[in-house]
This record gives sequence, C-alpha cells and structure tokens, in this order.
Amino acid sequence: MAGRIRDSDIVEVRDRARIDEVVGDYVALRPAGAGSLKGLCPFHDEKSPSFNVRPSHGTFHCFGCAEGGDAIAFIQKIEVVGFVEAVERLADKVGFQLTYEGGGSSVQRDRGTKTRLLEANKRAAEFYAAQLRTPEAAPAVQFLTSRGFDAAAASTFGCGYAPAGWDVLTKHLLSAGFSLDELTKAGLSKEGSRGSPIDRFHRRLLWPIRDRGGEVVGFGARRLHDDDKIEAKYLNTSDSPVYRKSSVLFGLDLAKQEIVKRRQVVVVEGYTDVMAMHLAGVPTAVASCGTAFGADHISVIRRLIGDDSFDMGEVIYTFDGDAAGQAAALKAFEGEQTFATQTFVTIAPDGQDPCELRQSHGDTAVRDLVARREPIYEFAIRSVLREYDLDAAEGRVAALQRAVPMVAKIKREDLRDEYARRLAGWTSWDDIGMVVRRVRESAGAAPEGGRRRATPPPPKDDPRLHVQREALKAALQVPALAGPSYDELPEAAFTHPALAGVHRAMQIAGGVSAGISGQPWLEAVMAECTPEVRPLVSELAVEPMELPRRTGSRFDGEAARYVGSVIAGVRLALVEAQVTELKSRLQRTNPVEDPDGYHQLFGDLVPLEQYRIALRSLAAR
Repeated sequence: MAGRIRDSDIVEVRDRARIDEVVGDYVALRPAGAGSLKGLCPFHDEKSPSFNVRPSHGTFHCFGCAEGGDAIAFIQKIEVVGFVEAVERLADKVGFQLTYEGGGSSVQRDRGTKTRLLEANKRAAEFYAAQLRTPEAAPAVQFLTSRGFDAAAASTFGCGYAPAGWDVLTKHLLSAGFSLDELTKAGLSKEGSRGSPIDRFHRRLLWPIRDRGGEVVGFGARRLHDDDKIEAKYLNTSDSPVYRKSSVLFGLDLAKQEIVKRRQVVVVEGYTDVMAMHLAGVPTAVASCGTAFGADHISVIRRLIGDDSFDMGEVIYTFDGDAAGQAAALKAFEGEQTFATQTFVTIAPDGQDPCELRQSHGDTAVRDLVARREPIYEFAIRSVLREYDLDAAEGRVAALQRAVPMVAKIKREDLRDEYARRLAGWTSWDDIGMVVRRVRESAGAAPEGGRRRATPPPPKDDPRLHVQREALKAALQVPALAGPSYDELPEAAFTHPALAGVHRAMQIAGGVSAGISGQPWLEAVMAECTPEVRPLVSELAVEPMELPRRTGSRFDGEAARYVGSVIAGVRLALVEAQVTELKSRLQRTNPVEDPDGYHQLFGDLVPLEQYRIALRSLAAR
C-alpha cells in the first residue's frame, strides 16, 4: 500500500490542473463575462446554465445546487472517488509524478481503487490491440476490412482481439501486478465453470469504450465464429465501479470537442456506425453501448452541447431503415422533450445502416444522410399518419384522433400550434382552426380530464419577492442595463413559479443580451410565455421601477448601479441559502471521523462566504 501523498505535490497538482480544462471534459463552457465561464451543471438537471467556472481562481460553483470547489473537488464529485484518487487522476492528466511519504517516489496505487481499475482496463486495451496484429486475429481483421475499415481506422478506434485461450489476458495482467479481485471488479475476468479465473472475452473483435476523459472503462465484443457458444452478436462489459452502460457513449472521447464546437451530436446504433460516420466526415457521432439510448445518455449530451436554447444546437438520431429502426425513432419522440434544443431523425434508404451506406455509396452519402435530417416531431407524426387511408373520411378522422394527442405533447406553444396547422394539411382537413383548438384542449387537459390548475400570480406586496420583481422589471424595461449579469441568473433564483416562468421566457427568447429592446423585446418574451404568465409580463413591463428620479448622465449612472444592485440582491439570496446549507452540513460532519469530507466542505464554504460579502456590497449600493 502506498504512503500519504506529499502536501507539496497536492498543491502542485492543484496549480497545474486548469479548472476550465478539467471541467471541459464533462461540460460545454462558454464565456459568461467578468472572466468566468458557464454551462449546464453536471450535478443536477437544469434548463438554463447556473454552473460557473472561474479559471483565474481555479474554482467552480453551481448557483442551482450549491456544489462547488476546486479541480480536485470536481473530480471527486463527478467520478465519485476519494480525495487521493482524485489527486492521482489529475496528476496523470497533467503528467506529474506523485511522491508518497512513507512510500518513496513510487506511483503505486491502493488496490481496488477506481484508478487501479482504469489502469487495468488501459493495459487490457493495449493487450487486445497487440493481439489484433497476430495471425489468430485474421477473422477480426477480415470483419473490419469487409466493412471498409483499414488498419489506420482500427488504430484510431483502438480495435483489438480477444485470443482463444481461456485465461491469456488474466495471466498477463496478474503478472503485471494486478490482483484477481481487481480484474474481476473491472469486468476483465470471471470465475470459470471449474472455479478457476478466466477471461471475460474469447475469440471476439473488441472495441474499447472510453469515458469523456478518454479513460478505458469497458469493452464491446463482436461475435466472429459460428461455434462461439455465446450466441449474442455483441457482448459488453458488465456494470462496474468505472463502467455504467446507461451513461457511457462509444466515440464520445473522439467526438467531444466537435460536439462542443458545433453544438451538434449524431446518435447512431452501433460501433461500426460510429466509425463510418467519423471517417466519412461526421465527427460528432456517438452510440450507446449494449443498451437503449436513455435518460442518462441525454443528460451527458445536454451538458456537452450546452442545451439551453431551442435555436442553437441539434441532436440527430440516425436509425436503420428497417421496421426496428423506425420503431426506435418513434420511441425517441417520447423522450425528445428532455432536450431544449431541436431534435431530428434521419433514416438511410433501403434498410441500410450508416456503415452499409458508406460501403455502397461512399462518404458523401453519409454526410448527405445527416444533411437530410427531418424534425423528429414531423417524422413521428407522419409515420403514424402513414398507417391510415387518408383518402377516406373514416381514415382521416381516425388519423386525427391518433395524432392530436401527439401534437399536444409538444411543450413549446408556438411550435405546437404550427404542427397543429400542419396536421390539418397532412390529413386534408379543411377546418384548420378546429384542429388547432383540439390540440390546445388536449394540451391543457389534466390527466384526470379536468381543467389544468393555473399558477397563481405573485402577491405584489410580498417583501420576499420584491428584489426578484425589480430584477424582472429591469430585464423587461431596460435590458441594456440588465446586461449579461441578469442572463447568468439561474431559474432557481426566482422562488415563485410565475416569476420563474417570466425569467424562463426571457431566456428562451434569447436573454437580455440579445440586443432587443422596447416593444420587439416584449413581444419576443410574450411569444415564449405560457398564457397564464402573459398578464404578469405586461404588468412588469409597465410597473414603475424604484429608479432615481433625476435625469441626465448622472441619472443613467445611478440607474445602472440600481439595476446592478437588484440583480446582485437576487443572487445574494440564493448564495445565502447555499451558505446556510453548507454550514449545516459542516456542523453535521465529524472532523475526526471524516477529515477529508470536513476539509472539503470548509474549502467550499470559504470562497462562497467571500462571494457573499462581495454581493452584499453590490446589493447595498
């Protein structure tokens, strides 16, 4: 067992690890003014970004869930590892060799830790890749070649081969110093029928599956031989301390930077499809590994594309052209509303998958496949309509009954109305207004069939909401003065549902930094509001603000200071609640029994307290 990491080494790792680069492996960060960056928080679900990173301070903080700290704390929280493992991972990332007091200069790690399991997977990937160059791997090479992949492509994606021997990899890694328990935890070895340890994979083509940081966390294995006793075409590593198939995406390590840059992700179904897409010039392609594309995968993608706007970014589902692929596309429609951005579907012709399309028609055809994407709403609705005879009156009525509830699921009111009008056209229904009304009624109905309960308006004289109302009035009446600092406010800062609804509408409309003011700005916000919130927007747009009553340049300066103070006041209330929560957690933590946890909480509290003091000064102006 290794000794304690030297304190000076911890300081060195913390200084060398750039917080923006560390966080950037998990979250798309964009400038937020005043030297800070922002993105969607990786620790809780949110529609608008409240997660802030300050590279100059080396810290991060979420104003929505109160998580915060330095680069070491971030790795601890995101990877669910202890302090020592987080330091070790960052040391590997920045190329720094740690010294352990009592353990010499060795980089030996505690057995069974996630760091050790990642190292075991890395060694296994290297072993499998070397095996692909042996004569025994000829069937695997033939499989890749037959699908248009050469040695360079295999190397890019780390393809390998699991040899025929029952325990070849196991013996190789045991001789490298890993324990059998570690190999079992990592999913590389298992107990054989005779009780002896054997390899998890045999005589199969392998793809290493990497996490967002590029670490090998598992493998996908393709059947090659007819006499393989396991008939499943694909096998995947079982869930382990470092591998969760519900949140891992194949190709994400290669696609990550382009996803952030283009704000686009292309979701395909298999390993070879990812390879084909990347080689054809679509470097944003990823695939789920041995499981359906689900909620955890969506969360990963949302944070990488910075999913906070319908008009920026796109998610494209690419399914096979067979019945199963179309069914998968319709299923994707059910989960589409999780994304704020636009989602699309594209299906290759003649029942082909992207890999087959590339082989038969070349790289251009694959790029055109993505370019021909169709909005997922339109695809899902028209797929259902194709099941009916729209030339017959009975068929049109039945189709409308089936499709109206689908259109009603669309959350954006303006988009929902537009698709209601399109539905009338697709079914040749003359009374467009009737179709729109039926969709609106379906959208507004409660599950029990009753009327939807409206959100009550906020009381004007509630002192707890006074600063929030002033901030909203400033954003509506003088957006130029509210500026980017208002746009950085998270939805959680507005404690009344109606006030939060107004803030949400402004964010969807582009934010106060969009450069719109006056009536066009008010109309843009109104278009994004729910009907029950629109009267409140009108009210806040004309209600006098508590601005200075003088005129001239001095007034302009005082007005700007006032707006800045109310925005700081909104943020202050949020920060004060987070400070209170941190102090409560600190009091419940025993510094003797859990010194790491205690010091971590204290380290989070200090910068937050400093930030609170700064906000108090701004809010008091």
